[in-house]
Amino acid sequence: MSDLRSSIENATPGRRTWPWLAGFAVLALVAGIGFAAARGGDSADQAAADGAPVRGGTLQFALIDYQRSPDPHWGTNYAESLIGNNVTDKLTWQDPDTGEITPWLAESWEYNDDLTEFTFRLRTDVTFSDGTPFDAEAVKANFDQYVRGDEKLGINPNGAVLLPGYLETRTPDQHTVVVRFEKPLASFLQASAFTANAQPGFLSLSTLKLSAEQRTDPTKIIGTGPFVYESWEEQVKTVLVRRAGYHWSPPAIGHDGEAYLDRVVFNTIPEASVRTGSLASGSIDATLDVGTTDEKPLAAQGFKIISRGVSGTAIFFNLNSQLFPTNDIAVRRAIQLGWDREAVKQTVLTDSYSVATSVLAPSVPGYVDYSASVLRYDPDEAARLLDAAGWAPGPDGIRVKDGRKLVVKLLGISNLVVNKPAYESVQQDLKKIGIDLQLTVVPIPDYSANVANAKTDWNITAANRSRNDPAVLNLQYSPLLGNGAHLTQDSTGVDVDEVTQALGQLELTLDPARRNQYAKAAQDLLLDKYALVSPVYNPSQVIAHADHVHGIIFDAQSRNHFVDAWKSNGK
Repeated sequence: MSDLRSSIENATPGRRTWPWLAGFAVLALVAGIGFAAARGGDSADQAAADGAPVRGGTLQFALIDYQRSPDPHWGTNYAESLIGNNVTDKLTWQDPDTGEITPWLAESWEYNDDLTEFTFRLRTDVTFSDGTPFDAEAVKANFDQYVRGDEKLGINPNGAVLLPGYLETRTPDQHTVVVRFEKPLASFLQASAFTANAQPGFLSLSTLKLSAEQRTDPTKIIGTGPFVYESWEEQVKTVLVRRAGYHWSPPAIGHDGEAYLDRVVFNTIPEASVRTGSLASGSIDATLDVGTTDEKPLAAQGFKIISRGVSGTAIFFNLNSQLFPTNDIAVRRAIQLGWDREAVKQTVLTDSYSVATSVLAPSVPGYVDYSASVLRYDPDEAARLLDAAGWAPGPDGIRVKDGRKLVVKLLGISNLVVNKPAYESVQQDLKKIGIDLQLTVVPIPDYSANVANAKTDWNITAANRSRNDPAVLNLQYSPLLGNGAHLTQDSTGVDVDEVTQALGQLELTLDPARRNQYAKAAQDLLLDKYALVSPVYNPSQVIAHADHVHGIIFDAQSRNHFVDAWKSNGK
């Protein structure tokens, strides 16, 4: 299938503009899902027979998790970001296959040489679902509140992670915004397409005036997206209905006009057996969070299995450089070398997943493969490193140094079906070389409560960060930002300034060759020189759906969009 998108590179250095491609039916493939080449038909039955999308119907969709608030700016789990993406839109759309940034609510954009100012020219025909215009004033109000929060309204700030150094949004005219930062922020272009947790989807001015408590009324959450809220029952379900008059999907997905479905019902079903049973019985049409042991049986029953790896970091073991015993680099290196990745692949993962070969997922530009070096399985070398560092085997097989046992405490999240069995496989292997890995794998609320004390209580925090940009390493590991390894000037054997500078370089350029160079330098420090992280596996979002379901889109953060989804039975 041909890609009808094109770009115009202006002669001025550092300036890039993308033309608006309104009306083009771009055909694309996302995670093996084809977008239909035909539209329309004399009837639902004829349309389905022709392979054309059928309008109407309700999609019953199951999730392991639930929305704790309908406010997409607040959400920090997959269910919240997925639902929020279907109520709000973004300035740009990132191609999930190439990483290319393409138009959406912004027709075109440019940036200065320093990457401190980004100018977007907005579509003029976009409205919020309450009929008010999406314009420069709305963009400014959203970014200001997203970054700074509003204490009087109980709205917490979000910008320190996604938009560090945000200064202001200027509005030279009704349909132009200039977003300014205090220092270079190359990753902002990708942030303008960001769809993962705590996403900056655009909300109406009336919604932004509401308190956090008032925003628990879903009917007051007004976005520009293809669906609007009908209802929200916490820990039960969220119901979205098609928005009339929507016609500004990203050109790259090739969808014209309103969503096909009348309604999408997101059902919270924590138990894997209940999700698969509901799918088999026909009470739901599709489910996310398919268990690894359920993929083949469901496929054998005729259900379709679709997936996409999550772009950003792998599921990582962040190694605490401040806390005994992971303040010893020999221990950190032994954790990297001491577990069998092939065993995880064969006994835990399916073809929807892959063993991590870097801290970056392979889909992220700048990824480097370390499977033949520091991320190989070499228990003999791991044991040698521990011996040399003075860790002697104890009577129970767990090593001891200066009277203290080699106990490593891990805090992880149970929201992904693969996490706990993968960690247990690592645990078994590390025990063979004398490391007692103690697992605490809990739901997101419990993880969030515990991670606040990660620096003093946990040797390993196990998680991942969705962000299809190499600057995710800066956000996750820079001592100035996420500081995932808890680096300070007192960290033994680590040049903190070297790490900070290397990670910060990822924000200095959008030149692909230079960014790749900086990404490799960052990965070398994190994985090799200082052994601050041991990546485990590359997560994936896996959906099983009935054969009458079509057109579910995975975006560049592996969140799902339903504007192009349809049911061939029209029900």
